[in-house]
Amino acid sequence: MQRHLQIEGHRDPTASSAPSRRTSVDPLSSAPRKFLVNVQETLDALVLREDSDKNFQITIEDKGPKTISLGTAGSGGYKTQDVRGTYMLSNLLQELTLAKQYGRKQIVLDEARLNENPVHRLSRLIKDSFWPNLTRRIDGSNIARVAKDPKDWTDHPHPRIYIPVGAPEQHRYYTRIAKEHPEMDLEVIWLNEKCDDPAYVRDLNEAPGLLAIEMERVADTPEGEPDYRGLPFVVPGGRFNELYGWDSYMETLGLIINDREDLGEAMVRHFCFCIRHYGKILNANRTYYLCRSQPPFLTDMALRVYEAIKHKSYALDFLRMATLAAIKDYHNTWTSLPRYDAESGFTTYHAGGTGVPPETEASHFEHVCEPYAKKHNMTFKEFVKAYNYGEVKEPELDAYFVHDRAVRESGHDTSYRLENKAADLATVDLNSCLYKYEMDIARTIRNFFKDNLEVPPEWRGDKQKDNTHETSSSWDRRARRRRQQMDKCMWDEEKGMYFDYDIKKKEHTGYESATTFWAMWAGVCTPKQATTMVEKALPKFEQLGGLASGTEESRGPVGLSRPNRQWDFPYGWAPQQILAWTGLLRYGFKEDAQRLAYRWIYMVTRAFVDFNGVVVEKYDVTSPSDPHRVTAEYGNQGSDFKGVATEGYVSFCSTIPLITC
Repeated sequence: MQRHLQIEGHRDPTASSAPSRRTSVDPLSSAPRKFLVNVQETLDALVLREDSDKNFQITIEDKGPKTISLGTAGSGGYKTQDVRGTYMLSNLLQELTLAKQYGRKQIVLDEARLNENPVHRLSRLIKDSFWPNLTRRIDGSNIARVAKDPKDWTDHPHPRIYIPVGAPEQHRYYTRIAKEHPEMDLEVIWLNEKCDDPAYVRDLNEAPGLLAIEMERVADTPEGEPDYRGLPFVVPGGRFNELYGWDSYMETLGLIINDREDLGEAMVRHFCFCIRHYGKILNANRTYYLCRSQPPFLTDMALRVYEAIKHKSYALDFLRMATLAAIKDYHNTWTSLPRYDAESGFTTYHAGGTGVPPETEASHFEHVCEPYAKKHNMTFKEFVKAYNYGEVKEPELDAYFVHDRAVRESGHDTSYRLENKAADLATVDLNSCLYKYEMDIARTIRNFFKDNLEVPPEWRGDKQKDNTHETSSSWDRRARRRRQQMDKCMWDEEKGMYFDYDIKKKEHTGYESATTFWAMWAGVCTPKQATTMVEKALPKFEQLGGLASGTEESRGPVGLSRPNRQWDFPYGWAPQQILAWTGLLRYGFKEDAQRLAYRWIYMVTRAFVDFNGVVVEKYDVTSPSDPHRVTAEYGNQGSDFKGVATEGYVSFCSTIPLITC
């Protein structure tokens, strides 16, 4: 699908002749031109002429003349040629902004950079700029910066790193770093062995900090001290410094295609470290996330990385470790209380925790808590503290926060699909992921470990203490039972889709969500069910720019008293597109997958062309003109930049390599 996209309303800048000017002009030629550009002078002139709304971006909404003359390199800058059109001028702004950041006074600029095929340009930026700029690591070289938390609202905010009891080498390492650099004010703290106890995690909110993740041993220091370096990982957006859960899976899909399987491998190793020491893949590696996971994709992530590194000597050991970690995650996190519902055999999102989630600004829940504060004749701050520590009891508020934490664990925060009921819902997305876990683990044990995988003590969870070996048959049975239950409780033949199942009401919700296609991605549905989904469900979600997260009918009316939610209609997110494309291809619906992918790539590329290279986390897939503009909740990530976007939103970044490979 690597086509040249023709953007409606945009003529090809290279196809039009520059009008005659009073100054000397180089004759037009079919050969690419090169310009000799004085960076600051040209930047100032460009912004003055073209940036009419003064946001340091050049877009179709600016009212400038949409042309500027640049001196040609062949004439030493004496003769000029015109650069015309929003796309070329915005690319010029981006190139000049980068040149200025690198301290360049004058550059030779190839015209090919200004009229570059937009899909090629975006693909190049993702590979050469976005991935590197979104890559992080955590060690002594940067711990003072990355451990600082903007959500640390204590009286003395400073960097803190918490070390699990099973990683004494990291405690020694960071203690040495803290002693060698007292100016960091770094606090190195042991984590309790039972680190996800809700009361303990609540108390940690008085001193929130970063959680240690995997490191690698490097050459000793000159003094002979053991030294370490943090393994790299990719963050979902430029403002983050933490390792995130399901974002890392989506990132890995694109990284592998861009020949950066080393980053995908490192993130799998981080997840294995988290499962071994914290009991689960965390929402992110901060103390206030110790009770919360995210949608589980580890098996598919590890298998894809293994396929890319299988020629390496350690590849099978890598796959063994990841499989053992997934087994522990499955038992400890997803088939244990409070997430597991024994009656239905399903799993729900149900993160542990006590009181008000601390990672949000206190004012975020003010409208929820204020009536209770008045009831107890307390200020908001007094009430939150009393409520968090059980000094006041409010069962209705308890239920509200149980569901709120479950929504956050789902990764779909927020949506009317889940609001005030998330912890009671066995969702299609989560149970599809667990079916995939079960099938992947069965196949991996059978195909790679001779149907007999030894489980060392460190990988045995509370439910596996006596389980020394795993075979494929038990995982095949688990998958078969889950599939039968999903058919029985979630599948609606008349509607042609899967629905979330309410374990308390014992009925499916009827809320139409694009997560129904996760069942295709995981291989839950039969070929007949897949055909029915394509015929009946797909038209409900398909929009101008791809798949909407849900249907307008299920979302219901929105307005001042009932504002829109970002995971509902009309918004589309990269993960929903990726999993739907993969599911459609799995069942042979290649044309449908290509059509949806083309809708998505056309929409995001048009926004990229029209709005100064913008790349955002979500789009209004119904908008024909400015799909990147999203006003729901906190707005959009990735649109607030000056001159050039050097860090796109990473889940989107994986869709371009997937389409153009």
